Amino acid sequence: MVKDARVCRNIQPHLNKRQSAKAQGPEGDYFMIFFIIFVIIPLTEIALFIAVGDEIGLLSTLFLCVLTAMIGAVLIRTQGLATLFSARGTMSRGELPVQEMFDGICLAVAGALLMTPGFFTDGIGFSLLVPQFRVWLRHYLSRRFDFEIHGSQTSYGRPRDPDVIEAEYERVDNKDKP
Repeated sequence: MVKDARVCRNIQPHLNKRQSAKAQGPEGDYFMIFFIIFVIIPLTEIALFIAVGDEIGLLSTLFLCVLTAMIGAVLIRTQGLATLFSARGTMSRGELPVQEMFDGICLAVAGALLMTPGFFTDGIGFSLLVPQFRVWLRHYLSRRFDFEIHGSQTSYGRPRDPDVIEAEYERVDNKDKP
């Protein structure tokens, strides 16, 4: 099988350094993610602890951290139950609860961030508790990663047709009757 020369040519020399690194693999992206999670965020938390501690005092700062964790736990519980009931309603209509699953993931991440001591992670966690922010995030991620979120399919993967009644049946022959 002969391939077209225009398709097979190597285009990497025409890429800049950032595009070339992405073409070679995502190792650089993973390093940056881990660097942000394990270096930048803890340093930000320490700086915020020092700044807030200087303004309101050590005991007030510690009390504020515990208070945000308790408030976050209550909000996670109430929104989590609301999301669960919404998912049950969506599934009872024969649709996949895709939006509710995304909301559940956001709430789980928010819970983890709110239980982590710190003001920066609390800010991110509380923002994930705002439903309008989750809607914006869902739309942003669907555009950014080029996928769509739909929930209008049945569990069998076929579009739901209102004129079709799904049922099970068993054929009974009258051969055994005299």
